[in-house]
Amino acid sequence: MKKLLVATGGGDCPGLNAVIRGIVKRAKKSKEWEVYGSMEAFNGIFTDPLRIVKLTGKKTAGIHIKGGTILKTTNKADPLHYPVKDENGNIQLVDKTKMFVDRIKDLGFDAVINIGGDGSQKISKAFFDHGLPVVGVPKTIDNDLSATDMTFGFQTAVQIATDSFDKLVTTAESHHRVMIMEVMGRDAGWIAIHTAIAGGAEICLIPEIPYDIEKLVQKIESRYEKGRGFVCIVIAEGAKPKAGSIVARQGEEGSRHVRLGGVAFQLSQQLKDAGVRAEIRETVLGHTQRGGTPTAFDRVLASLFGVKAFEMVMEGDFGKMVAFKNNSFISVPLEEATRNYNHVGVDSFIVRGAKGLGITFGD
Repeated sequence: MKKLLVATGGGDCPGLNAVIRGIVKRAKKSKEWEVYGSMEAFNGIFTDPLRIVKLTGKKTAGIHIKGGTILKTTNKADPLHYPVKDENGNIQLVDKTKMFVDRIKDLGFDAVINIGGDGSQKISKAFFDHGLPVVGVPKTIDNDLSATDMTFGFQTAVQIATDSFDKLVTTAESHHRVMIMEVMGRDAGWIAIHTAIAGGAEICLIPEIPYDIEKLVQKIESRYEKGRGFVCIVIAEGAKPKAGSIVARQGEEGSRHVRLGGVAFQLSQQLKDAGVRAEIRETVLGHTQRGGTPTAFDRVLASLFGVKAFEMVMEGDFGKMVAFKNNSFISVPLEEATRNYNHVGVDSFIVRGAKGLGITFGD
């Protein structure tokens, strides 16, 4: 029997378990492969004892309806920037790609399926360049991989955000308030703009379009002058004013990423300083967008990604990532998959359409 290693890296999202289950169920039909999972991305292959689990039909039965990942995950195990303490106890980020590849080969694995977002697929590309047979599966609630029309987890995140926004609209109307809801979106505003359109927001602020606070004040004042008496705003965590920067804090030790969050409170203060007299309340959804049961759409997409990924392994179609393009499941080179970041186009139809619906972006 050949041995396949599966890993889930980066942030978790709804649908990860459905991919794992899809891989295992398809592998069972082949009768030639055993499937194993590395715990917490690729950290599991370096612990003593090893944290590698055999993924059987019994182990994965029914997991497609569960959020998170049974393999757990981390964003602190990037082999390209692996955290190592120097002699002074300081953390240095070192390229350990070859060490990881050698370890996986020494453990007798014939192929790897790496499930993750932009950062994880850059790891997949590095592994493949070092001679490891790898297939990538795109995962991110931010929908920021340009090589695929959709990533699983995104639709669930939008649904969670929209459900929350709907509740804020009713209380905003009751109290004649300005409600600001902060959603995830470090560099891409897909969750924010979809939620704004679905929820009927008056203002949507995304990383791609720096906002002018005076334009927002004008929009808010026009709403109150016309007697409607309330305003609902969706803001992505990576949004920033034209004269300013994102709200960021130092990331955790061993992580290259700064922590975002709190932009809703920054915007609230900016509006007050600019003369908005209405009461303003802030809500930060945070990690609720990552959790819970995946929607039916994400379960289907993730399950079929899993099946396609394993079939690519059987066909020896390595150095590629599964993609959903024009309603078809295809494979694309990892280099193409990680070449361009999937930003919301400033002149795209979704932005123009949102403006046509009366949504203000502050530009």
